[in-house]
Amino acid sequence: MKDASSRFRELRERLTHFHSLNTAAGLLEWDMEVNMPRAASEARALQFSAVTKAAHEVIVAEETGHLVEELAPAAAAAPADDAMAAAWRWTEREYRRRRNQPVSFVEELAAHTARAQEVWVEARSRKDYSLFRPELEKMVELKRRQAGFVGDFADPYDAWLEEFEPGMTTSSIEKLFAGLKPGLVDLVSRVSERAGSVRLPELKGSFPVDRQRVFGEEVARAMGFDFERGRLDVSAHPFSATIARDDVRLTTRYREDLPLSSLFGIMHEAGHGLYEQNVSDELTHTPLCHGSTMAVHESQSRLWENLVGRGRGFWKRFAPRFHEMFPAAAGLDAEALYRAANKVERSHIRVEADELTYSLHVMLRFDLERALVSGKVKAGDLPDAWAAKSKEYLGIVPPDAAAGVLQDVHWSAGLLGYFPTYAVGNMISVQLFEAAPKTEDYSVLLGWLRENVHRHGRKFHAEELVRRATGKPISPEPYLRYLKTKFGELYGL
Repeated sequence: MKDASSRFRELRERLTHFHSLNTAAGLLEWDMEVNMPRAASEARALQFSAVTKAAHEVIVAEETGHLVEELAPAAAAAPADDAMAAAWRWTEREYRRRRNQPVSFVEELAAHTARAQEVWVEARSRKDYSLFRPELEKMVELKRRQAGFVGDFADPYDAWLEEFEPGMTTSSIEKLFAGLKPGLVDLVSRVSERAGSVRLPELKGSFPVDRQRVFGEEVARAMGFDFERGRLDVSAHPFSATIARDDVRLTTRYREDLPLSSLFGIMHEAGHGLYEQNVSDELTHTPLCHGSTMAVHESQSRLWENLVGRGRGFWKRFAPRFHEMFPAAAGLDAEALYRAANKVERSHIRVEADELTYSLHVMLRFDLERALVSGKVKAGDLPDAWAAKSKEYLGIVPPDAAAGVLQDVHWSAGLLGYFPTYAVGNMISVQLFEAAPKTEDYSVLLGWLRENVHRHGRKFHAEELVRRATGKPISPEPYLRYLKTKFGELYGL
């Protein structure tokens, strides 16, 4: 029998092959969102299905199972931060999740995902949910079947959640949200009552898109994003895609009257990109060279977008350049720009929501996803259910499907179970920021994040990584305290 070290090398080779196929699928997805002509959707569905099938077959192969079994003792005896032990843990989980999924099902899900995303783009542009409804019904049916293949979970939603947030369960998410929701709803209510008498400045006028792009790229560079190893493009929904550690793609969208939307979109996605660009060399070309979990990943994007970009220090630094680029903002000094960036307003679009109400958008989607997986809400009833939840959480009802049920790409992309990670990421972002050095030097902040978060890649799940970085468990309290302090000062509470 081969010794453990040689078997670990074989495991790494297998993971490198899997990772290459998986990132090739990611490139196909990125191209589909950014460059692909619409008429190519059927061909792209076949291509995406073929690559996804090939990657799946690597993980579920008999040899992968042998490696998982043989290396279990060595992995258990290794230090927690050992790269090969972490690779074994990741492989064991993926092998368990995938081994009972028939190849024919994997192909079917991949092909449907490619088609559903194309239909979603058209339905959203037409504000017509009826176009997308059949695709969503099929997606929910496929994801339910997938949950059955993955394992026997106490709550079927756990099967979806585990894909993005291993180590957490639906009940643990509910506990975190229960600690956040009452205080958040109360704070939003009190701020809304003050909004009529406390008028924060607004950015009004024309802000040319070409200048928005230049300014956004300058800010991303100042954050530390390396454009020699990444790029910025336009898509219907902002996202980031990692093709390799040295090939990180960001996207945003622009509106001439909303310069902060694209700016914060770029900062958000650049936060994701910085994570990917700064994973340790020892994890390169393996599935471990990505972020720990989606909540930790989201903590990085929200940290840069909110705690940096919506902070006073940011506007003191960038106000002169903002004025130079956008004469329409000349009447607003750094303090006024800071206050404009933090105006609270109940709005329909999650990605354009203010920092205070953002997590309510997430809780709305979490409730609806749980209702979908349980069958309490059917896809055909989703627009009405969305309107009711929006009224409950935000006090407003969307005027059309594009501002409501069709606004997010996640359901067409098969990413059910993803939404809760955004709100958990908000919590983690504050805990990490409070533990980091207090500085306006972005290179110092990035250095601390690289050492305590980025370099570890997927070695640790969210809870362990946060404990290692801050000495404390994930909690809603620091986040809620931060919001109360910031918006209490802004609105005189």
